[in-house]
Amino acid sequence: MNKAVILLSGGLDSTTVLAIAKAQGYEPYALSFRYGQRHSVELESAQRVAQAMQVKEHVIADINLRAFGGSALTADIDVPKGRDTATMETSIPVTYVPARNTIFLSFALGWAEVLEAQHIFLGINALDYSGYPDCRPAFIAAFETMANLATKTGVEGNKLSIHSPLIQMSKADIIRKGLELGVDYSLTSSCYDPAADGKPCGQCDSCQLRAKGFAEAGIADPLLRHYDQA
Repeated sequence: MNKAVILLSGGLDSTTVLAIAKAQGYEPYALSFRYGQRHSVELESAQRVAQAMQVKEHVIADINLRAFGGSALTADIDVPKGRDTATMETSIPVTYVPARNTIFLSFALGWAEVLEAQHIFLGINALDYSGYPDCRPAFIAAFETMANLATKTGVEGNKLSIHSPLIQMSKADIIRKGLELGVDYSLTSSCYDPAADGKPCGQCDSCQLRAKGFAEAGIADPLLRHYDQA
């Protein structure tokens, strides 16, 4: 089997990407980050997902992006609530973590070289998203070019590929694809500002985009059902 490093946050998108990589026959090595984010709920979800989906190995790397701050996810800045999707598309929100996907992909690239893996998967999306600049096709193409210039693997002619299979999919289509592949979305968490027990706030950009996706797919969110039954 071809080895692949999968960036796994524990959210809906990255969990779907893990399922896609497995369905395509890749042997998945999941990589998550404890990067100074404001809560550990999504990371706990990543651990549940990695175990349930039987990844070959799951590494949680420590990076202290809170040392820099600059984001509502890594500093004492309020998470925006109640924004409509039209507003989300007009500007980059304070939940953007400076250079986060570049940093995460760089770690994934390093591990891929050690594993002798030529494939990296991540769950970025450029349709139903909050306007982050590092979720666009141009960014992925540029990073792949850089990866093949900056690594021993690349310069020796073993091409590294960055896969972003969700990048042009709506959230509803992502959910439908995941369900087709047997993803249990009750294991995932998308909220930027959840309660201590993990219950999503329902009002942040990520919660609203998730709710929109499930509504458009005509499916009840099993994560909400889990908390309604608790």
